[in-house]
Amino acid sequence: MSFIRGKRVLVTGGAGFLGQPVCQELKQHQPASVFVPRSAEYDLRDGLAIRRLLQHAQPEIIIHLAAVVGGIGANRENPGKFFYDNAMMGIQLMEEARRHGVAKFVGIGTICAYPKHTPVPFREDDLWVGYPEETNAPYGLAKKMLLVQAQAYRQQYGFNAITLLPVNLYGPRDNFDLQHSHVIPALIRKAIEARNAGRDAIQVWGSGTASREFLFVRDAAEAIVLATERYDGPEPVNIGSGREISIRDLTTLICELVGFRGAIQWDTSKPDGQPRRCLDTSRAREAFGFTARTEFRAGLQETVAWYEQELSRNLEAVMMNY
Repeated sequence: MSFIRGKRVLVTGGAGFLGQPVCQELKQHQPASVFVPRSAEYDLRDGLAIRRLLQHAQPEIIIHLAAVVGGIGANRENPGKFFYDNAMMGIQLMEEARRHGVAKFVGIGTICAYPKHTPVPFREDDLWVGYPEETNAPYGLAKKMLLVQAQAYRQQYGFNAITLLPVNLYGPRDNFDLQHSHVIPALIRKAIEARNAGRDAIQVWGSGTASREFLFVRDAAEAIVLATERYDGPEPVNIGSGREISIRDLTTLICELVGFRGAIQWDTSKPDGQPRRCLDTSRAREAFGFTARTEFRAGLQETVAWYEQELSRNLEAVMMNY
């Protein structure tokens, strides 16, 4: 029997970069309904708004994707906001879900919750061996508290809340705003703008020596829905590809894919962030059968193609209104 089939599902953040693919993936499991609240109508930092939302949607499953996120720069500029907004949304939503009798709560954590010098590959059992990397610690700790809450609620109330820890995501419809974007969309935009302007160099934060793991957004959506369907354990589960790449090699690859042949200048006055990130993904494979399927180069090519298409559409719109 399918767990999702015939149930009412609430997906916070369901209109976003990750939320849209999750909602598409959910449809394959034939839920009774998928409700996506909008922040203009339901401010998830407000307990009264959450109670009004649950009364309206009557969810049996909640997948909590809504978050205030950004790259290193955005985290450094907004540590208080990133902590408060993410903590208040998650803590209140989970409490009201418990009171409302929701059958399952799927919390989406973050790789930023891991300690700065976690041994590679990151194993879920190492989550508490140290303090997170300083530039994104407030965000990581806010999300980490939701894991504590989920486990405490399971212990005291028998509430079925699970926690997933996705690695850095990328793909079409990502945020390409340089003030708030993560590394892949930022590099794609910088390289394309430099190519189109005929510039001979781009500047990239840090030394290029740090490494990251990336997961294509549709793979992440598949993992979240699989866990919703099949996983009911108290322990957090890493969601990733299990493949690591240095920022230097990533930048070279993106420049190749977009056709930028200029120099790469490293601004070492800017932070690298966490030295390395690469997950042990064996628990996800064993617990609910998830293995990432999208080859990294192919995923990047699709992301670049989507962004180039958006630029063309925007240019056409400007020309039509000129």
